[in-house]
Amino acid sequence: MRNLFAFIFIVFITISCNQQNSDYINFGGFVQGTTYSITYETLDGVIFKDDIENLLAEFDTSLSTYNNQSLITKINNNELITTDFYFNTVFNKSKEVYTKTNGAFDLTVAPLVNAWGFGFKNKAEITNAKIDSILTFVGFNKIDLNNSTISKTDPRVSIDVNAIAQGYSVDVVADFLDNKGIANYLVEIGGEVKTKGVNKKRKEWKIGIDKPIDNNNIPGQNLQAIIKLSDKSLATSGNYRKFYERNGIKYSHTIDPNTGYPVTHSLLSATVIAKDCMTADAYATAFMVMGLEKSLDLLKTLPNIEAYLIYSDEDGKFHVTSTELIKELITEIK
Repeated sequence: MRNLFAFIFIVFITISCNQQNSDYINFGGFVQGTTYSITYETLDGVIFKDDIENLLAEFDTSLSTYNNQSLITKINNNELITTDFYFNTVFNKSKEVYTKTNGAFDLTVAPLVNAWGFGFKNKAEITNAKIDSILTFVGFNKIDLNNSTISKTDPRVSIDVNAIAQGYSVDVVADFLDNKGIANYLVEIGGEVKTKGVNKKRKEWKIGIDKPIDNNNIPGQNLQAIIKLSDKSLATSGNYRKFYERNGIKYSHTIDPNTGYPVTHSLLSATVIAKDCMTADAYATAFMVMGLEKSLDLLKTLPNIEAYLIYSDEDGKFHVTSTELIKELITEIK
């Protein structure tokens, strides 16, 4: 997803791509302001590093709010432009999740995220009046996509897809590997993951979930659990890495688009498993907005979505609740 970096530590055995006789190749690098790591089984030894990085660079020119020439930047600047496949896919999935979460997931939250200092523009001076003013042009009903053309009810409407685009970028790379006939792989970008088949040991891939401890900035150092994952995607959202404190008050990066303010509930992190990573990414963000009880209620209506939710009680102690499938996938509790 996005603005959150490496919530998930990938627990798997890889081998260097300069080991000539290996049938599993691993490589990684830096993309989209974060890191990536890809492992796959190959019969011909072909390394797709350049192809994948070129693919992600193309993806960036569509959906990066930090790229001044990207399609999404031009949309936010109210330039008349035709949208592309990447944008249309993200927009349509976002609209679906927006509807199912009663507005908890909303691309038009961008002006609020920026105002609080977590977006792609400078932080504003926050007052109740300022937030009320911004809320007048926040809402998915204020933007529409028709025949690859975006329309807005207000030119101040601005969109930010960081809460879904990183997961989608994982799917894009996975689709590339699928088209190359790769049967076993793990794709990880910024902590969002998609797996297929098995690892080098011919077993399910293993994914570690970090404990949601403030400033836990080293992935894998403090794991909450390890999950087996095959032919599914996983994404995590949380507030323990991206926040700031002012006058003794902690402000998280998760902004509720309905109130305009950072969330203050007990849910610390949400890990979601879905078939595709774009869906997992979006719902992980939505659950962080909704909080524990509303997320659990919604999960009962989402048969293809699994979640592992970590929350704190009044004494600050951690607790976990999850859907039944994830309980079966847990291989180790730290």
